[in-house]
Amino acid sequence: MGADQALDEAILRLLEANEITDQAVLQRLLTAEGFAPSQSTLSRHLKRLSIQKVSGRYQRVEPGAAEPSQAVTVLEAPPNMLVLKTAPGYAQVVAVMIDRAPDIPGLAGTVAGDDTIFIAVQDPSLLADVRLQVERLLRLVP
Repeated sequence: MGADQALDEAILRLLEANEITDQAVLQRLLTAEGFAPSQSTLSRHLKRLSIQKVSGRYQRVEPGAAEPSQAVTVLEAPPNMLVLKTAPGYAQVVAVMIDRAPDIPGLAGTVAGDDTIFIAVQDPSLLADVRLQVERLLRLVP
C-alpha cells in the first residue's frame, strides 16, 4: 500500500470514529498515528476523498451531489441585505464567487457561514439590481 493510500485510509477511519470540526484536530490525530501531512497536503486529500465540512464537522459527501450554485435560494432582507441559503458546506464557496465577480455595482461584500450568506448592498435602491446580478452569476435566472 502506498503512502497516499495509507493516509487516505487513516483519514477515513479517523473521520468515521471521531466528530472532527477542525483540520488542525485531524492533523494532530494523524500525527499521533505516524503521519505528518502539511495543511495543504491534508486539504488535497480531503478534496480527493470528497470530504467537506458539513453542519460543522468534516464528513464524506457524495461526489457531484450538489454543485455550489445549485439549490441556492435568494431572499431579500430590506433595506440593504440579501440572504442566500445554500446546500450545507457551500456558502463560503458561493460567497467567494460573488465577491470575486466583476461588475456587480452596489455590492458591499459578503459574510458566509456553512449554508447561509449575507450580502450587504451599499444603497437600498440597488437591492433588486444586486439580487438580479447575483442570480445571473449563479445561473439561477437567464
